Amino acid sequence: MRLDERGIKDSLIAGEQERLCELVRGALEDGDSAKAILDVMIEGMSVVGDRFQRKEIFIPEVLLSARAMTSATDILKPILAKSGSKPFGKVIIGTVLGDLHDIGKNIVGMMLEGNGFEVINLGRDVAPEKFVETAKESGARVIGLSSLVTTSMPQMRRTIDLLRQEGLDGSVAVMVGGAPVTQEFADSIGADGYADDAPGAVQKAKEFLQVEQ
Repeated sequence: MRLDERGIKDSLIAGEQERLCELVRGALEDGDSAKAILDVMIEGMSVVGDRFQRKEIFIPEVLLSARAMTSATDILKPILAKSGSKPFGKVIIGTVLGDLHDIGKNIVGMMLEGNGFEVINLGRDVAPEKFVETAKESGARVIGLSSLVTTSMPQMRRTIDLLRQEGLDGSVAVMVGGAPVTQEFADSIGADGYADDAPGAVQKAKEFLQVEQ
């Protein structure tokens, strides 16, 4: 039976979690490959990102789609692991030291996962040393730093400086974002990229890891 690409995409875009999971299970039972199903969902998340950037939908709708994607991806993960299918790359994300906000950062994480990346979410109030230690241990080539309050923004510079001290600045790209963060600030601290929303962060990660657009 032919993969119901339209149904999978539409249910994902609409944030219909139960319907999407039902379609994914049905597709697997019909013999469709987990990779083919994942590719269709990634296309759907790209549509969600485009609509968000055009202000046709807003954060609540993005969250619904991202949660639906996460649940459906959880069904596929064991099969993808057995087949040897690998994510595009690893991305570490976290809210910097002194900042307890994490909703925006979590949306970024879900969007990244929905677009085929492996995400290491360190949570909130994360020290520069933790970002660097995780980069060394995981081999991740991208770090996303989030700050929602101006008092925590200096921790972004501290993290980038520490990466340089450890000799990782050439192998690990850093993108920054959050309400008070600007492109000008990102440039001033030596960040490799700036994203003002979740789709923008996905775009930057794809650029850093040279994922075909």
